[in-house]
Amino acid sequence: MDWITLLRSLQSDFIKRLTSGCLLHCETERQYSELTIISGERLKALREFCWQMAEKYKRVLPVRDVFINYLKGKLGEEVVKERLADFITEVDYEKRFGGDGKIDFTLTSDPSIGIEVKSRHGRIDRVRWSISSEEVEKNAVVVCILIQEDVSEAQSEYHLFLAGFLPTRMIKLKTGKISFGIDQLLYGGGLFCYLEQLQSSVNHNSSLQQPPIYKYLLKETPLQPINNHLLKSYFQPHGENNLHSRDEDLNIVYIKLGDECFNKGEYPNAIANYNQALTVNYSDADLYYKRGLAHYQIGDYEAAIADYAQAIQINIHDAKSYDKRGLALYQIGRLEEAINDYTQAIRINPNLGVAYKNRAEARLYIGDNQGAIEDYTQAIKINPDYADVYKNRGITRYLLGTPLGFSQAIKINPQDAVAYKNRGNARSDLGDLEGAIEDYTQAIQINPNYADAYYNCGNARYDLGDLEGAIEDYTQAIQINPNYADAYYNRGNICLQILDKQIAIEDFQKAADIYHKEGNLEALKDTKQRILDLEIEESLDILNF
Repeated sequence: MDWITLLRSLQSDFIKRLTSGCLLHCETERQYSELTIISGERLKALREFCWQMAEKYKRVLPVRDVFINYLKGKLGEEVVKERLADFITEVDYEKRFGGDGKIDFTLTSDPSIGIEVKSRHGRIDRVRWSISSEEVEKNAVVVCILIQEDVSEAQSEYHLFLAGFLPTRMIKLKTGKISFGIDQLLYGGGLFCYLEQLQSSVNHNSSLQQPPIYKYLLKETPLQPINNHLLKSYFQPHGENNLHSRDEDLNIVYIKLGDECFNKGEYPNAIANYNQALTVNYSDADLYYKRGLAHYQIGDYEAAIADYAQAIQINIHDAKSYDKRGLALYQIGRLEEAINDYTQAIRINPNLGVAYKNRAEARLYIGDNQGAIEDYTQAIKINPDYADVYKNRGITRYLLGTPLGFSQAIKINPQDAVAYKNRGNARSDLGDLEGAIEDYTQAIQINPNYADAYYNCGNARYDLGDLEGAIEDYTQAIQINPNYADAYYNRGNICLQILDKQIAIEDFQKAADIYHKEGNLEALKDTKQRILDLEIEESLDILNF
């Protein structure tokens, strides 16, 4: 049995005990412990450091957010420091802006060997850690810490679990990010020995010989659950170490079996085989895409969405995964998100006719008939064989209209909030801003949680010069949808005119954070430039004063 299989088996045992609370707890430094408890003066010192960092970077991010993020990171680092002690050296925070130099520790004896620590709070079956391609390049190991308590200013004690680790050589990632769950990690009891092996290796980037895991495991306290059968198997004679090639061969077999099952319509079996392939290579975007297709076929749309998202994290230019994720989102009624995914697929590949067709259907469903016609037309231009598209385009032409056409829809259904909103949009386009506001107001009366109606009403009020009314509408849109980036941006513009620069900067920063999460790089760039310009102006004002 190879060392990776051994550590994965021990990890499975650890996960079972983690749910029951039967864990190894050792307070001696440089001895392994599955559980670490931090409280008292030790926690107080960490808090003080994090408040210092929050104060230092308060102009960049909200103070509380900086404090919480730093505390999460420092709690995880404290676990690793206790377990590895003088074997590692901490990277100086003062040398890196925001504390994010992509390396948390190095081996004391070899500073070229980096260690990245990731800390997360969440349920065992859902929590995930992520690592970027830059972190993979800079570090030899990523160590994952699970925080039992939700991190806050008031928490007096934290229970921290060393969830496991991954050698970065096992992560095949060239761009973007990848995330992984606790069941994909190697058991933390092998961390010290793995690092020890790296230290003694002349070239730690080459394929390692099997490290003497037993040497470290047998040093543990009697509470450490050692699987003797696994250890006995581990000591069986092995031939030349060709683990890497054997893993690749096994991966190919599972993928072929999965593909065969998928083609036969045996989707659960396909998923099972793709699962096995992913245990060998969980940074294969195409594998996640295939498993997503299988999940979609059996109606598990949430699982499909998660798989497509993973494929996108690995390859941000994967147009087909954006399109398929859009389909799954459409199935569960998350139409705006579906449209965003179709749009991203089209940006990556403007000749992806099916993405135009899918976006047209989503737009038709939410009442954006003009947008639907444009998309159907483009889909037909790319692929004239879309016979059903012609029919659908005819339907949208019938539904589409000037405000008079929307009035007919309202007459048929006076409680159609979307129709009022769309008529408001049409009136706004024609310059009838007062009429548009009346329609948006009616849409809001029918559906008080209609964030888009509030946002559009705010735009109309802004164009009419009713700045206070516009702020109220944008604020309502934000209360309904805290991730409404455009509402933050527009409110920031008005705040700049009637309030002060600092309030505007806060709104622009919030918009920038959301644009960043959404991957809206163009809007992010513009917003960041606005913030920078305002901060420069503010600095000049202070100097002039």
